[in-house]
Amino acid sequence: MEQIDFGQVAKSYAKTREDIPVSLMDSLYVRGIFLDGKKVADIGCGTGSLTRKIAMRKADVTGVDPSKEMLQYAVELNKSKNYNIPYLHGSSENTGLDDSQFDMVTVMRAWHWFDREKAIAEIKRILKAKGTLIVIDSGFLEGPSVVEKTYEVLSKYVSGGLKPAGTKSESSQRINGFPAEWFDEWQTNGFKVSDFYSLNYNVAFTQETWVERVESISWLAGLDSGEREKALQDLTYTLSDQDSFVIPHECNVCILRLQE
Repeated sequence: MEQIDFGQVAKSYAKTREDIPVSLMDSLYVRGIFLDGKKVADIGCGTGSLTRKIAMRKADVTGVDPSKEMLQYAVELNKSKNYNIPYLHGSSENTGLDDSQFDMVTVMRAWHWFDREKAIAEIKRILKAKGTLIVIDSGFLEGPSVVEKTYEVLSKYVSGGLKPAGTKSESSQRINGFPAEWFDEWQTNGFKVSDFYSLNYNVAFTQETWVERVESISWLAGLDSGEREKALQDLTYTLSDQDSFVIPHECNVCILRLQE
């Protein structure tokens, strides 16, 4: 699997990936996920958008990410938003966290980038007995003309076409956007699905903020800086008649309980 260096687009990621809906945290609460006082590891935390939502609910949360550039923005956002969340440079396969110390592990928009076998072993190592793993994915939906025009532009620059991100491209069957193989892997390794559901929400964009949002996705992060700039200029020109618009998004959430 090709590895994408999101550090190249860390600035746009920090600006446009704060779109986690309030309904996500509310949906966890009504399903018995109480964060107050819990130790949580957010793996693949990026610029910290989910860690801050978790910290708001009085959890003791630590973020882990392999990109030093992404973590730099997470720390800067800590300061500007008055948080004191620790962020560690590490991977899903080697977090650097202590054994059996965490009540929960969260993963948002990142499971498809992991070496899943090693990541599951690492998560089991750091979780307490009968701990909780929450895997979340979210993104904009196809259909709106702005999205279709965006795909037309990007397809000219992304070699091999606009394939699903990471290991999602290797799966032939999806359940609410999650490759079916993931569920078998979780169950085989002692994680039982407690709940699995989807949330729909809308995000408003201007032409400028949409182009910044597009810059943060893996297709653009995988281009060299020159090609990325050409693609973004092309997209800006193509959407020159657009002022502001609303894009529908979907958030898929799987709550898993460690049985061993």
